[in-house]
Amino acid sequence: MASLFEYAPAPESRSVVDIAPSYGLFIDGEFTDAADGRVFKTVSPSSEEVLAEVAQAGAADVDRAVKAARRAFEKWSALPGSERAKYLFRIARIIQERSRELAVLETLDNGKPIKETRDADLPLVAAHFFYYAGWADKLDHAGYGANPRPLGVAGQVIPWNFPLLMLAWKIAPALATGNTVVLKPAETTPLSALFFADICRQAGLPKGVVNIIPGYGDAGAELVAHPDVNKVAFTGSTAVGKAIARQIAGTDKKVTLELGGKGANIVFDDAPIDQAVEGIVNGIFFNQGQVCCAGSRLLVQESIHDELLDSLKRRLSTLRLGDPLDKNTDIGAINSAEQLARITALAETGEAEGAERWSPACELPSAGYWFAPTLFTNVTQAHTVARDEIFGPVLSVLTFRTPDEAVAKANNSQYGLSAGIWTEKGSRILAVANKLRAGVVWANTFNKFDPTSPFGGYKESGFGREGGRHGLEGYLDV
Repeated sequence: MASLFEYAPAPESRSVVDIAPSYGLFIDGEFTDAADGRVFKTVSPSSEEVLAEVAQAGAADVDRAVKAARRAFEKWSALPGSERAKYLFRIARIIQERSRELAVLETLDNGKPIKETRDADLPLVAAHFFYYAGWADKLDHAGYGANPRPLGVAGQVIPWNFPLLMLAWKIAPALATGNTVVLKPAETTPLSALFFADICRQAGLPKGVVNIIPGYGDAGAELVAHPDVNKVAFTGSTAVGKAIARQIAGTDKKVTLELGGKGANIVFDDAPIDQAVEGIVNGIFFNQGQVCCAGSRLLVQESIHDELLDSLKRRLSTLRLGDPLDKNTDIGAINSAEQLARITALAETGEAEGAERWSPACELPSAGYWFAPTLFTNVTQAHTVARDEIFGPVLSVLTFRTPDEAVAKANNSQYGLSAGIWTEKGSRILAVANKLRAGVVWANTFNKFDPTSPFGGYKESGFGREGGRHGLEGYLDV
């Protein structure tokens, strides 16, 4: 993209990560082929290069993994919390030691910029394991009664937008509370989960405590439906979350669902414009907008609309799109051809419905899956781009006049995962935040995460919380 400065390429070295030609399923402490021998290929979104061939789990493999987790549960759950904590601390330290390798791997397999995997994802992954290691011997004091018990086998299904971080969100509290795990990573990003399996072996984790079974949606459905799974944890689309809720209805399985979002980022007329613009950019263009809690709806007070939009357009013109391994890159590749097609179709719908589309001058690479950062103005609440989760670098701009109107527009959504408020008045922050139906409300910032803080949504954004003390409850019989 056009810039006041010329940035020489500064790519991270691919040589720091050794990707094998093929990977098996990780069941009972060993890598193994799928029962029916099926495999699939995982590609790099920025180049469409095949990175590796991966075993594809089927029903027989799911059953094998759940049985391994059930066998391991008896001994793992009987360990004192202080002993489980040692394994979690060890895993956290190994993640830190291998963070450069894992950051490059995640960028190759996911398409997000290296500076995001290096500076955000990996530090948070390690922090979650450290944090829940600290809880493992303090469960009696977590507020869930004396001697809370683990549930058993946790079946966990994670998405492709934060593969390793979503793994940490789910596996760390499950192990800390004495459960064993069968985890299915997304089919487009299985590699970091398989590398984590190697970390489990490196840490000496007992066999069967963690099992990783890459595969497609059918494997996830088999895992959710398995009669010997006691807990289901899912992060992904609202449509799949609804299907899971229907599937487990009438069973005794405990479930947490973290689903879609259409977060409102509300900017009042007294907000510091430059700070707000940076927060808006981080809110929607971080990870190419492929974030469930992205601030994809910008609500601007009418009196500053033109000034803020001019500043925002200038800022977008400085973003750098390209090689995700380049440390100067701000916008990486879209995760898959399927996701790119969805983003493209929804953006075209926005234009067809009369919203005004704008993107900065941007040259897209010839190979890979790319979408330029995009703004839609003249948007109403009836527009598809203001209602549907696009899950891409697309921002819809709406206006409001009063705080009550801002709250009404922000809450006018089937989702309720996140929101942001930009103002210099602390009293306004508190007053507005209390009226927003969103699980996470950021004030004068956006997309800030911490393992000590619970995360989750309302309405069609799911239920249950991950992170913090609250994240323990989903894995305990309370």
